[in-house]
Amino acid sequence: MSTDAQDADGEDDLRERVTNFLRRNFPQIQMHGGSAAIQNIDTETGEVSIQLGGACSGCGISPMTIQAIKSRMVKEIPEITKVHADTGMEGMGGEGGHGGMEPSFPGETTDDGESSDEGPQAPF
Repeated sequence: MSTDAQDADGEDDLRERVTNFLRRNFPQIQMHGGSAAIQNIDTETGEVSIQLGGACSGCGISPMTIQAIKSRMVKEIPEITKVHADTGMEGMGGEGGHGGMEPSFPGETTDDGESSDEGPQAPF
């Protein structure tokens, strides 16, 4: 077997283990309508790039999910030395990469100084 074929087999094996890691440790990504796709794996440097999509793109807790993936994957898969992960929303207009959408929370004071514990008002 040539080294190219061995490298490809090694990458396929690592890709499968990363996929299984994501399914096993982060089932909530799929349960909540999100997705996690491997963009790139570099077997020489041990770096992997993950793209979260679907419902993850607008999810307020996706930064925490990304941090958990980054810290847990390097501990659980010895060949992985660094994880790059994002939702693809970074730099997409608006402040903080939210595309102009800012989350609102019940009881949050609005710009006009009013406070409401009832949550956001329906648009109808």
